Formats: sequence, structure tokens, C-alpha cells
Amino acid sequence: MFLVCGEALYDFFLETDAGPGAAGFAARAGGSPFNVAIGLARLGCPSGLLTGLSDDMLGKRLTEVLGAENVSTAYAVPTTRPTTISLVGLDPSGVPEYQFYGNGSADIGVVTTDLPVLGPEITGLHFGSYSLAAPPVADAFAALAATGRDRFISLDPNIRPTIEPDMAVWRARLDVLVPLADLVKTSTEDLDLIHPGLGAQDFASELVGRGVSLVVVTDGGGDAHAWTAAGLHAVARPPKVTVIDTVGAGDTFQAALIARLCAHPGGPRSGLAALDARTLQGTLDYAARAAAITCSRRGADLPRAAELDP
Repeated sequence: MFLVCGEALYDFFLETDAGPGAAGFAARAGGSPFNVAIGLARLGCPSGLLTGLSDDMLGKRLTEVLGAENVSTAYAVPTTRPTTISLVGLDPSGVPEYQFYGNGSADIGVVTTDLPVLGPEITGLHFGSYSLAAPPVADAFAALAATGRDRFISLDPNIRPTIEPDMAVWRARLDVLVPLADLVKTSTEDLDLIHPGLGAQDFASELVGRGVSLVVVTDGGGDAHAWTAAGLHAVARPPKVTVIDTVGAGDTFQAALIARLCAHPGGPRSGLAALDARTLQGTLDYAARAAAITCSRRGADLPRAAELDP
């Protein structure tokens, strides 16, 4: 089972606006790690979510969603702290902008003493988004990554400036986690935030030099690039689709990358070691197709394996 570590929340999307006192919102379960865990399960990779799950109304709904999606909550941390909410607006291209409300909330409030002992069924760990930078959960997950280094580790910064606006904090947190990671996926948007002026290839070379085996950089509707420690490079262009919005596209790409590596009989580390030019290209194309499907639907409605596999 691949254990995804990070936030679970409710996104409130502005649907109607009849004036300041009559705005209508549609609520959807979300959070980048939450989406990745569901994406893995839908693609046939057993997954679990390590997060704080509240006993409030929204927390109970999150638990129900995870159960319905066959995502394990065996490693979730029960709490009475409230569920994080975010307000989401979409620009004319369908790109989301988030405003989070989570001070003292269930997911951010996870501390090191809350961390469960990982069982032998856990083959890998994924970390990403604001749980990397917001204490105390950021400290707890850094400790978990350090002790879980014998397992495959995946990382997606997924920068959230409205949670932590200081990019120096993000860089310091990532400096600790990057040397522990086997796979790092980021976007050109995030790269511009944390390393302004650094090109994708130079970024990948730096990370490979620090021990990362696979680095992937996406660029919205543009080409996605992957580099490996073995010197391989692949490029994938996303299929043309009618974009409804891009909510969950990056999470879909991440889940698809992990799922393809986990499909190897020896597990994700073996899948990574077995990558050659053909399988790297196939993995990147698969992730790009998966993300395109999500962009063609409203919200983070991630694809299932049957929609991608012939």
C-alpha cells in the first residue's frame, strides 16, 4: 500500500454571485494529497491517507469519501480539531486560485507523537503541498520521511503561498526532504516561485546530484519533461482536450506516475530501477493522458484505470 501524507479538506467553489450577500458556493472534498490517494486507488494502486481527520461534519464526510474510494484510513489521526476549508475561484482559463482557512485545523495540527508506526505493507510514502511547510505537521512529516527512507519516497512541493508566503521557508523545508526522495515532480509555476530564473533541466540536474532518481517538471498545457539519474530524458505533450478547469490536474499526474512505478512486480523502487527509454516515455505519456482527462471534467474528478488502459 502506498501511503499519502498530507492535507484533507473541503474546497468551496464560487458558483453564483448575485452580490456580496448572495454568493453561492459548491463544496467538494479535496486537498492535493487527498486527491493523490484517491487517484492511486482509482488507478489500481492500493493507497492510504495519513492526515488529521476531524469528527466534525466535514471530517465525517471526508472519511466517507475515502471509504467509498477504497482509500485506507488505518493511518489517519482522529481529532476534534476542525476540518480545513478553502475558497476557490477560477480564472477564465479554469486555473484555480485558493484561499485557505485552517489555523489549528485537523490536518495542520498533526504532531510527531501522532505518527503511527508503519507496517510492512507500506511500500512507499508521498508528501506534498502545504503540509510540507505549515507547522506542526511539517515537522512531523519531515521526521516520518527521515525514518521511512527504507521505503520509496515521492515528493511534490505544490507550493501554496496563501498558507506560507515566505519562499525561504519552502526552500528550507524542501532542502531537508529532497535528499530523501526517489521521485520529485513539480511544475514550472512552482519552480518559478521557489527558484526564480532556474530552468527545468538545471533544476533536474541539481536534484539528481542530490540523490533523486527521477525528476519530472510539468508545464500546464505545455510539454512535461522527465530526467533520470541514469541519464534518460523524455518529453510528453498533453493530449488536446476541452478544458473545463485544471483543478486536480497536477495531483492526477502525480498519482499516475506513482501508479505506473507501483505496477512493477517488485514495487516502486524496482519500477524506478527498471526504467529504460521506452518505459520512461510510456510512464510520462500515461501521466499526461490522465491529467488531460481530469482537465476535461469539473473539479478533481480523477480518472480510473479503465479510462487509460487499452
